[in-house]
Amino acid sequence: MSQRKFKIYFSDFFDVTPGVISDFGAFNISLINDLPLFIDPFLLFNSENQEYQKLHENMIGYVQFLKIQSGSPLPSGALKAWFYFPEIKENWLGYSKSGNNGRGLGPKFANTLKHNLTTIFSDFGEERNTATHLEKLTLVKNGVGKDQISDFTCNLICGYLAAYTERFAKLHIDKSKLGTFTVGKIHFDKNTQTWAARQFLLPKLGNQFVLLTPIDMLTKDEAWISHRGMVEDYSAIMSSVDNDQLRSQINTYFTSVLPIDATQDEVSDAIEKVVTKYPAFLDYYIKLKEKDGRGARMQSAEKIGQASDLFLTQLRILVDKLDQTKFYQTNTTSFSEGFARVSYLKEVIEKTRWLQDFYDWRKTN
Repeated sequence: MSQRKFKIYFSDFFDVTPGVISDFGAFNISLINDLPLFIDPFLLFNSENQEYQKLHENMIGYVQFLKIQSGSPLPSGALKAWFYFPEIKENWLGYSKSGNNGRGLGPKFANTLKHNLTTIFSDFGEERNTATHLEKLTLVKNGVGKDQISDFTCNLICGYLAAYTERFAKLHIDKSKLGTFTVGKIHFDKNTQTWAARQFLLPKLGNQFVLLTPIDMLTKDEAWISHRGMVEDYSAIMSSVDNDQLRSQINTYFTSVLPIDATQDEVSDAIEKVVTKYPAFLDYYIKLKEKDGRGARMQSAEKIGQASDLFLTQLRILVDKLDQTKFYQTNTTSFSEGFARVSYLKEVIEKTRWLQDFYDWRKTN
């Protein structure tokens, strides 16, 4: 029999049922550690929800403002105010070693973005053959992945998430568990060229607030438009290039910069060189992904369903099972005690059927 009730999820801390959160359309996040889930801006672009479409339109408008500013030297304060995108840790999504502290997008990303908006992305917002997508800005270099795309997006829709969470809080959470917080980056005023802040009544966890995120914005793996996807879809992208001369030029250049017996990293590097020399390649990739918008929604729903099973159902089962043992009675104030706890967990998993709580039987690799 379970000895205690562990608080793990939003529903545990704020005394609401998981079903109420699900019915509202939000994901029941963990408030112990970030969950590896991410906001995919393509799901906003491709949504039938007009609010989401407006969010996407506003994000593109902001980057167009950045493009205008990129043509001139900027003081450090303006660069930080406009081009930095710190992690919005209050949504408890993404990667972190512990808790909800991640890295966000700082000076390196800011300077790279400013440079690229005057070179390779000089047509941002004015593309001829495809719509404009925020993810395009992350396709040039490997290493800018789903976490960074999500941080970028979350910064630009933070006001929506705060208002969304406030609506839920007023409907379903006791006032004693709420607090009034000032949330920045609610709306960007192009006249004053500043971000406006606003106060919201939000769920309170210690000294910080918590933000809920709609499930239909989320993905678990790569964003629908991603650097990794571009590399993996190289052949399909080339097949979609309808300009014979351009296709021949790209193929010739790609072959010239690709080493013999190239590794996967070298293939990725070669494709990055192609993108730098032939930026139109990006638009062909994006157009290819746009054509399968239904696939994006289906993939997201499937991945989030798997994540829900793993992080909400299976994890709770595992915690409850461990609570029936001495696992949580083991001290962790020293290395030896911590090692003993890990060893105990290993022994329990290997000698019982509990391994299935860690394993997704639908996957074979």
